Amino acid sequence: MAEGPERFYRQVLKILTKTDIPFLIGGTFAVRHYTGIERPTKDIDIFCKASDSPKILKIFTDRKFPTTVWDVRWLAKIFGKTSRKNIADLVFGSIQGTWQVNDGWFQWSQPAKILGLDLRVPSVSDLIISRIYRVEREKFEGPDIAHLILKQSKNIDWKYLLSTLERNWEILLIHLILFRYIYPSERNLVPEWVMKELASRLEQQFGTNPPQNRVTRGSIISTTDYRIDIEKWGYKDITH
Repeated sequence: MAEGPERFYRQVLKILTKTDIPFLIGGTFAVRHYTGIERPTKDIDIFCKASDSPKILKIFTDRKFPTTVWDVRWLAKIFGKTSRKNIADLVFGSIQGTWQVNDGWFQWSQPAKILGLDLRVPSVSDLIISRIYRVEREKFEGPDIAHLILKQSKNIDWKYLLSTLERNWEILLIHLILFRYIYPSERNLVPEWVMKELASRLEQQFGTNPPQNRVTRGSIISTTDYRIDIEKWGYKDITH
């Protein structure tokens, strides 16, 4: 029998559920759980702690699945035995180091039925954090975040979002303004105190001098789109 994507995903998930290693389902499947949006996906995102990634890879390597550490900072992959187009991504953080899967993600995770299996997904707040920095020309997660706010605003821990995004609060403000533009009749779904806090931070920047060093935070939201700024225009990459 041909190894189709969903058959492969179920096979991987069934193996994982028989271990004692904690994991969560992210990506398209988690967005579907929270919003009901159905769309195709080219892989399945499995969130785990960085320390558990080698354990998971060994389990599948021992079962003759092709595996690889794609990027030691955030990603490993499990491939189908008969087709490398079937992919399970083991995600344990972000390439920019802006977030990582930790014990709190499991503490606040939620039960979900995915591919007929009883699994768990990140809290809606952590799911937003995992997608909020994707502001690339080729991949923009703004629609997912807008839909998550629309459908799950009451379940978002807004204090947690502000705290977690403390250094990069402007990226949260960008997405919240975009949400207000997309859904003017639903703008009250974002608590007023959140918008006032972010607006206050912005106002406090007015009249102050900008940073003296020519730096770009572009590489935080895209690993490729702002390379020219660093390589040719003399900006320092703030992530290094």
